[in-house]
Amino acid sequence: MYAIVNAAVTPPAPRTALRSNALVKKYGDVTAVSGLDLEVRAGECFGLLGPNGAGKTTTVEIFEGLTDADSGDVELLGMRWGGGVDQTLRERIGVALQQTELADKLSVEETVRLFRSFYARGGDVDHIIRLVSLEEKRKARVGKLSGGQKQRLAVACALVGAPDLLFLDEPTTGLDPQARLQLWGVVEKFRAGGGTILLTTHYMEEAARLCDRVAIMDHGRVIALGAPGDLVASLGADQIIEFSVTSEAGELQEAPLRRLPGVTGMRAKETKEANGVSCLLTVSEIGVALPALLAELQGQNVKLDKLTTHQATLEDVFVNLTGRMLRDG
Repeated sequence: MYAIVNAAVTPPAPRTALRSNALVKKYGDVTAVSGLDLEVRAGECFGLLGPNGAGKTTTVEIFEGLTDADSGDVELLGMRWGGGVDQTLRERIGVALQQTELADKLSVEETVRLFRSFYARGGDVDHIIRLVSLEEKRKARVGKLSGGQKQRLAVACALVGAPDLLFLDEPTTGLDPQARLQLWGVVEKFRAGGGTILLTTHYMEEAARLCDRVAIMDHGRVIALGAPGDLVASLGADQIIEFSVTSEAGELQEAPLRRLPGVTGMRAKETKEANGVSCLLTVSEIGVALPALLAELQGQNVKLDKLTTHQATLEDVFVNLTGRMLRDG
């Protein structure tokens, strides 16, 4: 007779869709990717964030098999490029580059059918066209499409092979807000169906909405990794106060600002004004910190030029780590 004992069962570790180890890529004296270790779990949307020049696109091109690394290993879906399985890998991944040049004279439907013919397996062309909301443009020539419609068509071409792993490199750059929202919907549908996505972006709202986890890159390295909410929470602040002052009436003393109630951190920023100072305060209690800040500035006899507040974001995480804005590049 056996005794039944209640015991905690350890859940199995998530399957890995993509893994890189000590990845390095140099272009002359410039190191684009510097010893990158990364893991993307199957079924998640993983974001690579960073300014232009951070190494995001080079990293993704290595993952896609378009660029050779100088050193390090990459494993996709349990396979490696160059191991005699390149065709098998290409059948199982979908790629939408920053810019995709498609034949202007072909229609939307002809383009999707052409890409479908490249794969032994794949999705239904009509379904894919509906998925990217291009039914009304089915017969339209590619050259007549708007920028957002072309981007959605490029994603359709990446999806029509029914990939297990989808690469999206800056998919919404240059799109208007409505086109961006439509493309987000496509990504969310693919993710809901169990697909794995590696997304590069410098739009923080996009990363926060779409990604299960993000890696923030700078100078070819990952400087922060985690769920978007966890990374923002690591600041220890709910709000950011950004203000600028001029020093004609007096020089700003920063030390007292750091000791204000409700303030958890402070960083000075560069400003275009010759006699100006711009600062970011991370605050946990804005109702306490803001009146204290205004009183302190008045007491220091400095002139307040501008003051704004906003919820803490992934952009603020990057600023906290590097002292630069993501858009500064």
